[in-house]
Amino acid sequence: MILIKKYPNRRLYDTSKSQYINLETIKQLVMQHQEFKVVDSKSDEDLTKSILLQIISEQEANDSQSILTQTVLKQLIRFYGSDMQVFMRQYLEQSIATFLERQDAFHGVMKEFMESTSPMSVFNQMVEKNMQVWQQFTSGQPVNPFASSTQKSENSPSSKPESPDSEEK
Repeated sequence: MILIKKYPNRRLYDTSKSQYINLETIKQLVMQHQEFKVVDSKSDEDLTKSILLQIISEQEANDSQSILTQTVLKQLIRFYGSDMQVFMRQYLEQSIATFLERQDAFHGVMKEFMESTSPMSVFNQMVEKNMQVWQQFTSGQPVNPFASSTQKSENSPSSKPESPDSEEK
C-alpha cells in the first residue's frame, strides 16, 4: 500500500517514490486500482476519504463530466442523519459493485437505448427497474439490478405460494 502524507502547506508527498504529488496523481492511482492511504503528516489521521471527495468535487465542477446532478446531491445530503443512511450506503456500494461487474451488459442496454425508436420507453423501463430494485433491497430480498424485468427473484412475494393463514376469514 502506498502511503501519502499531507503536510500543513497542503502538499501531498508519496513516501514510496519520495516525491511530491498532486490530486491528478492520486486520481491516476485510483484509476490503476492502486491501494493507497493519505494521512496527516503530524497526527497520522486518515485523510483518504476527504482527498477522494476533493477529487470528485473537482471532477463534478466540470459540468461536461458531471455524474452527480444537483438533485442527486441534494437527495444524498437528505439521507445524512436519517434512519435510511446506513441502508443508502449499502445500497450504493452494492449497486456500484454490481454495475461494475455487469458493465458489458449495461453497455448493451445503453446501446439499445440510443438506437431505440422510443428512448423514453427505454428510460421508463429503467426507472421501473430501479424502483423494483429499491423495493427488493428495502424488503431484504437479494438484489440484481441487471436482471431482466421479467425475471423474478425466488424470494419475491409473487413467487411464494400464499399461506392459508393470509386469507381473510
